[in-house]
Amino acid sequence: MSGANDMELISTEAPPASKRRRKKSLVWEHFTIEVVDGGCTRACCKLCKQTFAYSSGTKIAGTSHLKRHIALGSCPKIKNQDKKPLMLPGVQTDGNSMDPPKRRYRRSNWNNALFEQEISCGNLAKMIILHEYPLHIVEHPGFVSFVQSLQPRFRMMSANDTEREILSVYQKEKQNLMQTLGNLPGRISLTISLWTTSQTLGYVCLSGQFIDYEWRLHRRMLNFMMVASPHSENALSEAIEICLSDWNMQTKLFTITLDNNCSSHDIYSANLRDHLTNKNTLMLKGQLFVVRCYAHILNVIAQDVMASIHGIIYNIRESVKFIKASPAREEKFAEIALQLEIFSTNNVCLDVASQWNTTYLMLVAAKDYKQAFACLENCDDSYNEAPSTEDWKKVEIVCSFLKLFYDSANVIMSTEDPTANIFFQEAWKILVELTNATKNDDDTVSCIAKEMHEKFDKYWKDCSLILAVAVVMDPRFKLKLVEFSFPKIYGEDAARYVAVVSDALHELYLEYVAQPLPLTPAYIEPEGGANMSNGNNDSNQGTITVSAGDGLVDFDIFISETAMDLHTKSELDQYLEEALVPRIQEFDILNWWKLNNLKYPTLSRMARDVLAIPVSMVGPGCSIFGVGTGGRMLDEYRSSLRPDIVEALFCTRDWIQYSPIVSEPPSTTSTVKMEY
Repeated sequence: MSGANDMELISTEAPPASKRRRKKSLVWEHFTIEVVDGGCTRACCKLCKQTFAYSSGTKIAGTSHLKRHIALGSCPKIKNQDKKPLMLPGVQTDGNSMDPPKRRYRRSNWNNALFEQEISCGNLAKMIILHEYPLHIVEHPGFVSFVQSLQPRFRMMSANDTEREILSVYQKEKQNLMQTLGNLPGRISLTISLWTTSQTLGYVCLSGQFIDYEWRLHRRMLNFMMVASPHSENALSEAIEICLSDWNMQTKLFTITLDNNCSSHDIYSANLRDHLTNKNTLMLKGQLFVVRCYAHILNVIAQDVMASIHGIIYNIRESVKFIKASPAREEKFAEIALQLEIFSTNNVCLDVASQWNTTYLMLVAAKDYKQAFACLENCDDSYNEAPSTEDWKKVEIVCSFLKLFYDSANVIMSTEDPTANIFFQEAWKILVELTNATKNDDDTVSCIAKEMHEKFDKYWKDCSLILAVAVVMDPRFKLKLVEFSFPKIYGEDAARYVAVVSDALHELYLEYVAQPLPLTPAYIEPEGGANMSNGNNDSNQGTITVSAGDGLVDFDIFISETAMDLHTKSELDQYLEEALVPRIQEFDILNWWKLNNLKYPTLSRMARDVLAIPVSMVGPGCSIFGVGTGGRMLDEYRSSLRPDIVEALFCTRDWIQYSPIVSEPPSTTSTVKMEY
């Protein structure tokens, strides 16, 4: 403020002769300075006229007490005017000044932030669920101290309170998901896996996979329920019935995908099959009902083929351990490889026994250095694990087979949305390779191939119809890929098997035709009658309307009948007869069906359900390797929790990590253009 303004704030008595520097504090907008007897000065509030000590001779009292008078509402005038305390930089609600000045304003805002105990408890429960913390973390002294330092007003929950909060979050999220599933445009397919505990009890995990209105693929865990005898005949059947009833999906079930610990006999037990058949919920008379997990069959066969040379794998693993034991040994091994002119891009590495892909990579790298291992054994008496020439031959054969499964698994994992159509091409290529290998002149090759072929052929017989129907829904292949691949599998009988797929497609399509269409765009007569369509509105071009007043009503009827004749072919036949879509790497099959939803209203409903079949139980972004080679085990801590808490923890963790699902159809116009 200028000198003139300073004079207005000071009383009539003259100020001290010495010059004072300009006052910068915002508090002086609310106070004036008055000189009293003895050369002392006091600060006077402009509102209530109350005075406060400011300086006594050369000693200055500061401005903190002046700020508190204004900022904390101590001024009676501010209270009478029913105003909130004025916010001044550098003042907290407890009245203490903060230092340094540059941080004062921000921290005062934090102190005035809203605090909700209920919201904080919910967020704490979600944190425990998401990060799988133990429930009694709320009783850990260190965690309690940390939370209190952040917000002293937060009343820490007990372990029992935490259980109730978790169940509350679970129920809320379940209601949201139930509302979404109730509005789904299509059917839902289930995946079923078994979990065991250290006790005799077990858990059944059921997840649902579906495609929403925006043609996006989703998978959600539905139930994680305890069963007394998980491997009993009726355990899975009862679990499925409970799940369908719990989620009101008795009429929406399409398929069930099993891992290798489940038996199709359990699923097809009389109670469940009769229950579903009576409600007419099994499509195609149940031919598509049971699906075997593709990832599991890959892993099981890969583990079996490696078991056939487990002694050789042990020697190679010990050899790698020997080399990796010290830098000196690694350097010596590298010198040997250099002398033998082995220039491999693969580096010897140890595997993780539970993940067969790492064992495969270890074998691939090791066989490049087979001469180096033999040389190392000759020059180092402490090493005697080098495989023989016959051993390396078996390693070569096993690696050639493992490569089939390794490459196929990577194709599946690299797909962002692993819809059902991508599995047919992978499965038939493996089957053809194994079939040819069984006829190999080398007895070792044919012997190993026969064992693998027997298991994979059983998978093919169980699931080939499902895989074929799914690939037909891919506009890049349709029925052509089936017609191309079946002769390589079935030879002269190929035509008969192609006919089986074609008949199943048409029968399944007719079942969808028999069902009422959902609310989709359809032609309706405009308000005001047919005369409303006489204008030159481009949006009405291609729409069948009945004109009046021009004497051509019979002509309009003739045109309508002609249009009907042109569409006597079913949507499925039209789709199959049209040219294939070019095969491009970035092709998005779900987006293609979204764009062609109006063109094929019935067939697109069938495609939505078929493409959502979880041929692999492994979700997007997860590793296929090691899945299904053994039952999953619940840890000791979670095994000790109540079953309802275990279910709430598993299901809620799955639900809250995803964005909301589109559960309402997009807005559409009421008129459909007809193509001629």
